[in-house]
Amino acid sequence: MFPRSLCTRYSTAIHQCSRRLQGTLAAFSRNIHTPNSRKMLPLSIEQRRPTQSPEYDQSTLSNYKDITVLHTNLELSVSFDKSTVSGSVTFQLLYEDKRKSNELNLDTSYLDVQNVQVDGTKTDFWIEPRKEPLGSRLVVAKSSSRNDKFNLKIQFCTTDKCTALQWLDSKQTKGGKPYVFSQLEAIHARSLFPCFDTPSVKSPFTASIESPLPVVFSGIETKDSKRVANIYKFEQKVPIPAYLIGIASGDLSSAPIGPRSTVYSEPFRLKDCQWEFEHDVEKFIQAAEKIIFDYEWGTYDILINVDSYPYGGMESPNMTFATPTLIAHDKSNIDVIAHELAHSWSGNLVTNCSWNHFWLNEGWTVYIERRIVGAIHGEPTRHFSALIGWNDLQNSIDSMKNPERFSTLVQNLNDNTDPDDAFSTVPYEKGFNLLFHLENILGGKAEFDPFIRHYFKKFAKKSLDTFQFLDTLYDFFPEKKGILDSVNWETWLYGPGMPPKPHFITALADNVYQLADKWIEMAQNIKTTEDFRSEFNALDIKDFNSNQLVLFLETLTQNGHFSKKPKHFDWAEFPVASKALLEIYEDKIVKSQNAEVVFKMFKFQIFARLQESYKDLADWLGTVGRMKFVRPGYRLLDSVDRQLAIATFKKFKDTYHPICKALVRQDLNL
Repeated sequence: MFPRSLCTRYSTAIHQCSRRLQGTLAAFSRNIHTPNSRKMLPLSIEQRRPTQSPEYDQSTLSNYKDITVLHTNLELSVSFDKSTVSGSVTFQLLYEDKRKSNELNLDTSYLDVQNVQVDGTKTDFWIEPRKEPLGSRLVVAKSSSRNDKFNLKIQFCTTDKCTALQWLDSKQTKGGKPYVFSQLEAIHARSLFPCFDTPSVKSPFTASIESPLPVVFSGIETKDSKRVANIYKFEQKVPIPAYLIGIASGDLSSAPIGPRSTVYSEPFRLKDCQWEFEHDVEKFIQAAEKIIFDYEWGTYDILINVDSYPYGGMESPNMTFATPTLIAHDKSNIDVIAHELAHSWSGNLVTNCSWNHFWLNEGWTVYIERRIVGAIHGEPTRHFSALIGWNDLQNSIDSMKNPERFSTLVQNLNDNTDPDDAFSTVPYEKGFNLLFHLENILGGKAEFDPFIRHYFKKFAKKSLDTFQFLDTLYDFFPEKKGILDSVNWETWLYGPGMPPKPHFITALADNVYQLADKWIEMAQNIKTTEDFRSEFNALDIKDFNSNQLVLFLETLTQNGHFSKKPKHFDWAEFPVASKALLEIYEDKIVKSQNAEVVFKMFKFQIFARLQESYKDLADWLGTVGRMKFVRPGYRLLDSVDRQLAIATFKKFKDTYHPICKALVRQDLNL
């Protein structure tokens, strides 16, 4: 008779082997019986495959699998006096299996739900206790007489805890009139209106929005001679998920920027916006159409939001919401529009099924964005953009509190983790690098482009997971299965940290690296400002564009792949060099109006411990709301003067978007 401990050990080992065998057999069985899995993926990936694709979205409280949403209609009223949006949402629904569910579940968050009707008849409903961070489930009792196809109408009003909207009073805007805008990604649509708040559910939308000030929406405005004053009507014919809804209302003016594009903004900055974008947006659209296929949405318009807008852009269909930091007065930040435009195919037309697979939205979008830029400006520019992105990815992972979890490409948010907590550049840049790697190993753009068109046609108006992407990739390149099998999918998809670095064309970066290396070398050998002026002058960077200036400043503060910066080099030990650099390059760096350059300048000053700059950074953080600058800006300030960082946040926190404010609070451990 074996000792109990040994029996237990053998029993555990047998059980583990049995589980592995079951996983292998299950994977093999799926490979045989699933049409989309004709080419079996590497076993380590097959063992992770969900029982059904697309994978179920755990970030919703709705029972969205039980129904099909045929159409969604919003009838809304904007009240600036009460800071509320009220009205109704009507879903035209189809039950997949009428017998399957005794009730209908929807997502809400901090909403006041007032009335629910099914086919015009008032019905019972209740709201379950809040479940952080997912909100409160709205339960609608199922009527025994309900048809398979029916209309569900819900009346509601937002509350002061709404996370989807930011309200600004007349004192917080440059034009002296109130303003409101929405930001629904990832799971904030449920705090604007009751919905099936998952990217797996798409439907066409119509909207009627009453407001005393002009309104824009993620659709095409429908105008007729009977239009009632202050009521704006829109239609979105292409099915979209709830998170893509975009609403803004305020003192808005517009100007044309292309044959199918208009820019909207507050009147005081309209001319600058028009100059920044006209003539270029249409070039972007046509370049994207050549890479993928025709633009499907009709119009492509841009809203330049107020200063507190938290993102570079949000890809609301037909109406990209964008940050005013794009207005650099030299067109150098317009590539953000190429990114949001690329979302018209990646993310909007073809959508990740859950936030675990967010890289399918953003990785593809960055890839298409850089293909657009490369088509217009040349291949070295595409590679230069990728190099900048690589540095951003390294910075993002280095600053993570939990990189083991949040630096993986495919996420696991199934434990009720807020998708906002996982937000970083990882799905953008790691996703891009995976697609760029595939492009290279499969034979270059000529070989990869037919797959791009096939992929977007196959999944148009649908939502998918990573396994469906992989199945499609393997099915499209059956003769290259050996090449695809050589990809370390486990590392790319589920491994934390930086991915394998591809080869980048560095033609636009070499001069930047050489100049940065020279400054680092001279900083250790020269002692006076006069000596620096004999070695360097403004002509050094005369021909640098803004992106090259960003790389230059970033290289000075980071151990880049090409930089000869010593490991223990510290600019704080060389204040004369630091000040000389900023004085010599004052016109193109210190006086720059490009927010990307300005932020990198502040980063350099903080690394150099130039104390006179701390207050300047603090003041600047009160003029921007874009989280790309605000969050690392506070972290930088906190690293040198925590008291100033906290005082600055307390001063400006109410000007930031609710999402931005919550995340900065986390960053500062408040």
